[in-house]
Amino acid sequence: MARNASSKRSSGGAGRLLLGFLLGIVATAAGLFCYLKFSPLPVAVADAPLPFEKEIVRLPLHARIDREQKTPPFGISEDVYESGAHIYRAQCAACHGTPGHDVPYARHMFPSAPQLWKKHGAHGVVGVSDDDAGETYWKVANGVRLTGMPSYSHVLSDTQMWQVSLLLKNADKDLPDPVRKILSTP
Repeated sequence: MARNASSKRSSGGAGRLLLGFLLGIVATAAGLFCYLKFSPLPVAVADAPLPFEKEIVRLPLHARIDREQKTPPFGISEDVYESGAHIYRAQCAACHGTPGHDVPYARHMFPSAPQLWKKHGAHGVVGVSDDDAGETYWKVANGVRLTGMPSYSHVLSDTQMWQVSLLLKNADKDLPDPVRKILSTP
């Protein structure tokens, strides 16, 4: 008889533990819902970012790009630069600017759209010229969540995306005159 009573007590304890666990999950979900519904979360562009927001996005982004990055299927040439410049002018310049001409509203986006022909950082890197062309291609093809950068995989061909990526990889170098003219034409 003593054995039966202790067996009932232990199964009752496991049931209470399971009930407490389930109630904890429900309370956490309800608290999270109330926080999201009723708190003044930063959702406007001018709001300060959430703590660790940039790190939360950046870590998985770079890990995925490292896994999926490709190498260019062709090399650089004046034709590649010219084609890339035409595509850049039509598809990218409205947010990312052109050489010597930043886009004024880009700094009011969140995060701000990088001006890809401007030096930045301690080393004076121009745009994304310090990134591999494969990384830029990945970002052009897939877009980047929570940044406003759209995916161009259904807008541009692979060749066009590579042409823009190779142009931007070499934005810190002297470009041929026809390319500079394409980029500077309003």
